[in-house]
Amino acid sequence: MRIAVTGSRGFIGANLVTRLRERPATDVVEIHRGDETPSLDGVDAVVHLAGVNRPPDPSGFVQGNAELTARLARSLQAIGRPVPVVLSSSTQAALDNPYGASKRAAEQALQDYARASGADVRIYRLTNVFGKWARPNYNSAVATFCHNTVHGIPITVHDPSAPLRLVYIDDVCEAFLRDIDDFAAGVRADGGLREAGPVHETTVGEVAAMISAFPRSRSEATVDRVGAGLCRALYATYLSHIPPTAFAYRPVRHVDPRGEFAEIVRSADSGQVSYFTAHPGVTRGGHYHHTKNEKFLVLRGQARFRFRDMRTGATHELDVSGSDPTVVETVPGWAHDITNIGDGEMLVMLWANEAFDRERPDTITTRLGS
Repeated sequence: MRIAVTGSRGFIGANLVTRLRERPATDVVEIHRGDETPSLDGVDAVVHLAGVNRPPDPSGFVQGNAELTARLARSLQAIGRPVPVVLSSSTQAALDNPYGASKRAAEQALQDYARASGADVRIYRLTNVFGKWARPNYNSAVATFCHNTVHGIPITVHDPSAPLRLVYIDDVCEAFLRDIDDFAAGVRADGGLREAGPVHETTVGEVAAMISAFPRSRSEATVDRVGAGLCRALYATYLSHIPPTAFAYRPVRHVDPRGEFAEIVRSADSGQVSYFTAHPGVTRGGHYHHTKNEKFLVLRGQARFRFRDMRTGATHELDVSGSDPTVVETVPGWAHDITNIGDGEMLVMLWANEAFDRERPDTITTRLGS
């Protein structure tokens, strides 16, 4: 398909164009600000994202939203065939203010085009969209919070309990891509205004608190529940504001005569990842757990794992090498240790299903014998 995207260099536009170019056999026509009479010849669909929300003068709302969309509708009508359109409008269109009025006028222009041409026009009244490439102090409060947190600038929250409705940029793009697939398949919509989702119902204070905690992933190796839902989307947005000069950082290392140990990450409910080294002949471990589980992967060197059943006294030994990657798992109730039996330094990666808690370590020291 040949897809025209207006406002292709804006926040939503840049994300959508990137997604469209990932698709085979898709040609993207970018229409930028200042393109008065863009060529729509041969396009199969239009995603209309261009508009203004903070013009220097209120009259800019009419020019940048209502009149711009009316010109687009006339250009589409002149093609002589029904070209489907996706319009990015705003929930502000339901309000009585200059911005909302200009958005309603833009909607009306495309609804008139749909009736006159028979084209499938889908209008989204989007709430607060956030995600990567949003501009701080312009596109969304989330972008501002993330930018400030990354750069050590305080976050200003006047009313922490103020409600906030958010929709993530990836979910917006997914909705638009589904529409484009419908256009390609000839599937028509049932009309009416649409909303991309899921919409996350939260408060300004909750969002600020989550974002403010993200730097702990570096300073304390601690991450929150960043694998799903709003926290996942906010974390990705926060990371997108980190400059390339700060992409890398050093973990806190603990060094003693045996070698070194460092935590890479500890999560809220999925344990922690760390690594350790051991010099030749050094044994680490020598304990058992009642509940905790660990997975070891020797990345470099030669290791001997020893196990003893704390109930029966049964023993087991296992030699592994970094040249033959093997995950060795500890089992509750079995004491275990690991010895470097090679000539060089041993490097081991370790995952534990729970973060270490000094108050409840579930790590009981014992000797496994000589």
